Amino acid sequence: MNLEWDELPEKSSRFTLKLLRVECHQTLSLLVTDTFHEPWPQVGLTSLKMSSLKELCAYETPSVAELQDFLLADRHPTGHVNQVWPSVYIGNEVAARDKPLLYSMGITHIVNAASGPPHVNTGPRFYRDMAVDYYGVEADDSTDFIISIFFYPTARFIHAALSNKGKVFVHCLMGVSRSATLVLAFLMICEQLTLREAARVVRQHRDICPNPGFLNQLRHLDMSLVRERKRKLEAFKL
Repeated sequence: MNLEWDELPEKSSRFTLKLLRVECHQTLSLLVTDTFHEPWPQVGLTSLKMSSLKELCAYETPSVAELQDFLLADRHPTGHVNQVWPSVYIGNEVAARDKPLLYSMGITHIVNAASGPPHVNTGPRFYRDMAVDYYGVEADDSTDFIISIFFYPTARFIHAALSNKGKVFVHCLMGVSRSATLVLAFLMICEQLTLREAARVVRQHRDICPNPGFLNQLRHLDMSLVRERKRKLEAFKL
């Protein structure tokens, strides 16, 4: 049984989080977008309880082609940086180098998914005049790059930041592939969303499209996490 994108299970509890408007008086007028289609579902630690074994058994990890069709449909520019989850932002190099903007947004943690030369060579020294924690991931945006080794370490970094009421900015060069992949993995690992749910949530707020190799690695993560959730639910029923 295949679930359509618009048939994803709706969570009963929802909340609305106001997006901080940012005024940037630079030549490049950078604004954090504030046009959201709907509020985020309140999932997180309660999602395992809210999921049923029947729902998980019916769920199928989407193929790479299905993911690409969904992510490439109705594309429209979404700016240099967008809030895609409470206190989690995805953006590009332009936003990453705009320290006044990051300061105005209240960013406390930065994940550079394209760290080091010849990519976005910022690093802790670049932000030494800001009170931010920096985490660098030296990833290439190529289909054969193994980004999955960074899924859990990056997810732990983001989760720790949010647990301390921080705000996390995840970026790469364009804010479309590498950074989006790591945020999707975080939502799957720490917020217990399926890949379908994570892609749907992020795509509502930012134009993203990880390369096919990254999507395939996210698929394997999804299948592994769903198997584990099924095992836990089956054990709970016994």
